[in-house]
Amino acid sequence: MVIHTLIRLITFFPYHGHRTVSRTFFFSVALAFFDGFPDFRFRKAGYQAIDRICDYYYSLQNKPVKSNVKPGYLREALPVAPPTKGESIEDIANDYQDIIMPGLTHWQHPSFFAYYPTASTFEGIIGDLYATTALNPGFNWICSPACTELENVVMDWAAQLFGLSEDFYNTTQVGGGVIQSTASDSALVAIVTARSRYQRLHPDVPIDKLVVYVTTQTHSLGLKAGLILGLPVYAIPVRAEDDYGLRGHGLREVIERDKAEGKHPFVIVGTVGTTSSGAIDNIDEIAEALRDHPDIWLHIDAAWLGAAFSCPQYRARCHLPTINKVADSICINFHKARAGPFSSTSWGLVNFDCSAFWVRDRKNLTEALDITPPFLRSTEGDAGIVVDYRNWGLTLGRRFRSLKVWFVLRSFGVEGFQAYIRKCISLGEIFAESVRNHPELLELVTPPSFSLSVFRIAPGAVPGLPAHELNELNELYYRRLNERNELMLTQTELNGVHCVRFVVGVQRTERIHVEAAFGICLETAKLVTREFTGSRSY
Repeated sequence: MVIHTLIRLITFFPYHGHRTVSRTFFFSVALAFFDGFPDFRFRKAGYQAIDRICDYYYSLQNKPVKSNVKPGYLREALPVAPPTKGESIEDIANDYQDIIMPGLTHWQHPSFFAYYPTASTFEGIIGDLYATTALNPGFNWICSPACTELENVVMDWAAQLFGLSEDFYNTTQVGGGVIQSTASDSALVAIVTARSRYQRLHPDVPIDKLVVYVTTQTHSLGLKAGLILGLPVYAIPVRAEDDYGLRGHGLREVIERDKAEGKHPFVIVGTVGTTSSGAIDNIDEIAEALRDHPDIWLHIDAAWLGAAFSCPQYRARCHLPTINKVADSICINFHKARAGPFSSTSWGLVNFDCSAFWVRDRKNLTEALDITPPFLRSTEGDAGIVVDYRNWGLTLGRRFRSLKVWFVLRSFGVEGFQAYIRKCISLGEIFAESVRNHPELLELVTPPSFSLSVFRIAPGAVPGLPAHELNELNELYYRRLNERNELMLTQTELNGVHCVRFVVGVQRTERIHVEAAFGICLETAKLVTREFTGSRSY
């Protein structure tokens, strides 16, 4: 008892973010006496880790956004075999700083405008740390009741935050929510569930006649689900004049064509906020097209943009009222594109991974996925008075993800969550307006989608360019932007048009970072245009 008290006194010696001579002295003296005690070594390493994490975020904006290492750098830096004898945690931690850190791209950097970055809040970090101490696989209620019940509660909190219908609440005992790892897993679970329901409704239909519907702008999760399940996937073309969103007439035509050919569409993935351009499928029209086909499951992939549902003024634009009436399942990522004092761009504010998935009728899930051998049975489960989340997803063991959601939602509150969303959208509008103000050189390829803008060098910047050469110009433009270390963007292609994506989401991003990024984009466009024009003159 005395030893543990001394350890606590030493490790909790007054400390305010900078290493002090006194604290260093105490550690050096104490180490000689207490280094053999595991809890002391853990405290010491833990304090060092927290200090370094704080230093990392404090100095982040002074670092280049992207790593400059070459492929294979880490294999050259590390031994070819594991160590024969154990090494000190201090040496390992130092090697992380010296060897691993240089190979990291900083997704939490305020000038990271690529992809849809993932969140990293200090609340989420603390929640994850606590969850790591409670190593409960969570496959049924009795494993650790708090794990199941907290997930049950926070998923209802999240449903309220996002304005979802009460049909999706766990308290209804009919619908409900569960945390999956990613939107890809959520989509796969939805498609497995949809297939199971369709086969129960149509037991005589051969499985090779089933068809999955996505669009040409749907995330790759749809195509990957088809590969995993061995099912054909049809990508319905979408048009630029529809802002790359699926319209009802396009879906209706495909359904009629396929059914006439003896095919059986059983699920469609509708998207609210596509990866390339933030496009929103016209869910109102999709619902009308599906009116005569109630056996086709409608899954809504709102992985990125769904977090905007938290702000009531954006719900109608995202078709949430119709989603609440007709969707069979919906996914919103807590970890994608938006976050807190230590954060990246996950609008959901929760550290990766954490994908929220709701279903209107939980029986469809459990009938598709319930496998309960005797060793997994419990008194509570047999009585049907608890939820066993292993039957709501593909995996048996599950992480205690709800704990970090709980920490984040309690810390930020609804108002803090909404304020962050609005800030990101306003910063995105600043970038979009900057593009509009330079029509002689740049143009928006699609209308901005909340905090996402898709742009390119405008056709008028080099008059008379045919479409393929304009694409070559913009491919060169992106390559030159990608050579810059001050920011990070990604490219995409919309129906044959090569363009660049710019998305705001990192909490540390401020107006100054957006304006600096646009300055780089503008300067690079001028240089590339001159370079391209000069090369064509020969």
